[in-house]
Amino acid sequence: MPKQNGANGEHMVTMREVAKAAGVSIKTVSNVVNDYEFVSQATRDKVNKAIDELGYTLNVSARNLRRGQTGIIGLAIPDLQMPYFAQLSSLVIEEAKKLGLRVIVEPTQYSREGEIEVLHGSQQTMIDGLIYSPLELDQDDVDQLDVDYPLVLVGERIFTDKVDHIATENVEGAKRATSYLLQTGCKCVAVVGVHPGEKVGSAALRYQGYLEALEEAGVEFDERLVIESGMWHRSDGVRVMNALLDSGVVPDGVVALNDMLASGVMHAIQMHNLRIPEDISVIGFDNSDDSQYLSPALTSIAPGLEAVARLSVKLLKDRIDGVSPSQDLKPDQKVFRKVSSSLVVRQSTKLPTNSLVV
Repeated sequence: MPKQNGANGEHMVTMREVAKAAGVSIKTVSNVVNDYEFVSQATRDKVNKAIDELGYTLNVSARNLRRGQTGIIGLAIPDLQMPYFAQLSSLVIEEAKKLGLRVIVEPTQYSREGEIEVLHGSQQTMIDGLIYSPLELDQDDVDQLDVDYPLVLVGERIFTDKVDHIATENVEGAKRATSYLLQTGCKCVAVVGVHPGEKVGSAALRYQGYLEALEEAGVEFDERLVIESGMWHRSDGVRVMNALLDSGVVPDGVVALNDMLASGVMHAIQMHNLRIPEDISVIGFDNSDDSQYLSPALTSIAPGLEAVARLSVKLLKDRIDGVSPSQDLKPDQKVFRKVSSSLVVRQSTKLPTNSLVV
């Protein structure tokens, strides 16, 4: 974890370090330093011993600020330049404003260190809670989510019952996209943007949806049609689609795992003097604002970002206010909600035919 320094440049001991030394959670340390009564004496002694040995000093002003609430929440995303995250940020800000909240957006720039710092760094004293969308952390990093403030997880990199979580229909969405191409008569559907070896995450889940659609339709799997791409930018779509077409493999349909990849794929197809959708149909994922202005306009999966923003902000506000989001929840139970996706049909795909039933 990046070191936190004081004004004189000396290392300031964090609550996380105290928790590690005492062998307890950050929440337990917070309960001890805030003098909550429901902590056993043995645990309290362990924490106080660690505080003394490490020289931890409680930031009293930060504690009082948090107790009084700042009216500010944080949103941590990988990149503001990606349309998906730019749109999510705009929607979160809009929903927060309705509830009288302001938002600090923190781009973590595809950095593991940045994603850890935003969870445990000193900037947390400025906010009442955090909406958190990681890409670099994974299932092995669940313990990083052990924080002493309200936290709502967004996305599909980590699944745990330790924090509230709003997810989207990645498997279902990609399955819907692939099935639609098969319904339009496509028989050779490529998938672009796969991350080899990934077990959890948007790429892995969307690839799973692609495979399920093929299996249910009885379409034989062809590994030549599985196109890897570490990043999901427009230039990556151009590069990998050029490589596929130059290899002599020409699919009649493409499922791109996000809209930026799809726009690059479309550019590569057109540069090879092939027509969309007459020769190759293309479907994207995310239904970004730009997708309808491509030529032809891009058919895409809408992941329900409006609902993601609305639910995550409302859930975080409930947690900040100490209000249970649902009467059905037990005191320590966390919320998990999956937002429904939908297919938005535009001109980059043909209309369904009766040539194939899926």
